[in-house]
Amino acid sequence: MLFSSITFLYWFLPIVVALYFIIPRPGGSLLYRNLLLFVASVVFYAWGEPLYVLIMLAQAFVGWFSGILIDRWRGKPYVRTVFIISLLIELSSLLFFKYTDFFINNLNTLFHSQFTLLAIALPLGISFYTFQNLSYTIDLYRGKVKVQKNVLVFATYVALFPQLIAGPIVRYSMVEEQLTRRTHSLDLFVKGIRRFTVGLGKKVLIANTLGQLVALTETALHGGGEQSVLFALLFMIAFTLQIYFDFSGYSDMAIGLGLLFGFRFPENFNYPLVSKSLTEFWRRWHMTMSFWFRDYVYISLGGNRVSPPRHLLNILVVWMATGFWHGAGWNFILWGLYMAVFLVLEKYFLSRWLGRLPGFISHIYLLVLMSISWVFFQSSNLVQAQELFFSLIGLGSGGLAGTASLYYLQSYLPLFIVAAIGSTPLPARALKWFAEKTGKTGQRALVVLEPLFVIAILIVVTAFLVDGSFNPFIYFRF
Repeated sequence: MLFSSITFLYWFLPIVVALYFIIPRPGGSLLYRNLLLFVASVVFYAWGEPLYVLIMLAQAFVGWFSGILIDRWRGKPYVRTVFIISLLIELSSLLFFKYTDFFINNLNTLFHSQFTLLAIALPLGISFYTFQNLSYTIDLYRGKVKVQKNVLVFATYVALFPQLIAGPIVRYSMVEEQLTRRTHSLDLFVKGIRRFTVGLGKKVLIANTLGQLVALTETALHGGGEQSVLFALLFMIAFTLQIYFDFSGYSDMAIGLGLLFGFRFPENFNYPLVSKSLTEFWRRWHMTMSFWFRDYVYISLGGNRVSPPRHLLNILVVWMATGFWHGAGWNFILWGLYMAVFLVLEKYFLSRWLGRLPGFISHIYLLVLMSISWVFFQSSNLVQAQELFFSLIGLGSGGLAGTASLYYLQSYLPLFIVAAIGSTPLPARALKWFAEKTGKTGQRALVVLEPLFVIAILIVVTAFLVDGSFNPFIYFRF
């Protein structure tokens, strides 16, 4: 079930919210409310994955039971063995469903064998809930969190529908107390509605519309039409903005939904497109994933507290793993290597020069770097990536520009401008400036205008969803 669907917006969510606040809290206990959230989360996931919901539940049970054993046998010589086995079990379903065909295909290519591909569908959100499960097991083993003995509470954490299928990657330590003790208030509820609605608008009104242009340009660039430099540039700009508004919009919706039920999920995006270096970009983009790899992989390998050659190897391993996490394909591994190379260059050489350049030049450097990276990221294979690069440098069949590319540039230019401004802190700063300059009068005006703005977004989004069927979500593939 998609957040940006009529079923979720007007049936599932209102029913769950109503039941949540109707359910009594004897002695302040959240037992019944957690039970409702767990059941609702299972229904939410099973709506589109009726069989694969069992995998998610099995992962939750393994994480919970492993935690019980690790806590009970702490200090014993075999607790490390239990810990390693639990990690392997938790990773097994991710490795099987996501990477089996990749390895079979490469074996066939390398040894000219003919093993049959399994063609297994990837369970939704498996990369996200696997990482959440792992965070609990690792932190428990390290003594950073307490064991959760209540299986319902732990299953609620793993299955919690607001962040189940697309993040943010919420570590157990972030919500450990909130699972059993959390506060609810009207102010928090209103903030949740506002945050969810803004994310919904970003996803449906901006990301989906840009996605249509991405689909058009991809078809053209891969042999179905004009293969010009301008079309390649349109693709890169449109996809850069689409993936930002698609994923940050979904994260906003997840954070907003969490607030409705009293959860404070971590921020996942902090205006990454205003960055002036790749290092800064990855401190702002998909932050929960970046910090997960930093804390559980990079630091575990020794981080930067090792010799320079080993440090370079650590960066390489982390970014190959990050690329491979995003998808089972060589294009994703190359994307990760691309990131690793430029991050190393920035750390040892480029950072001193970027710091001396005017800010707008450093910003252009980052945008060009990321736009090129998305060619690897979005392409289905290396041949498609090559076709896009050829068009970008003028080796396509369309020259610099053609009738189609000029038409789409003119048609989508207003949306590009709106999206570009919306990807910066300017709108938030403008609202803050307005409130400060107008004082109480402005604040009263915002109190009236804000709910009208939220209602307007809901009406327009509903019209879009009823009228059209183009409602993809990029990160579902991960």
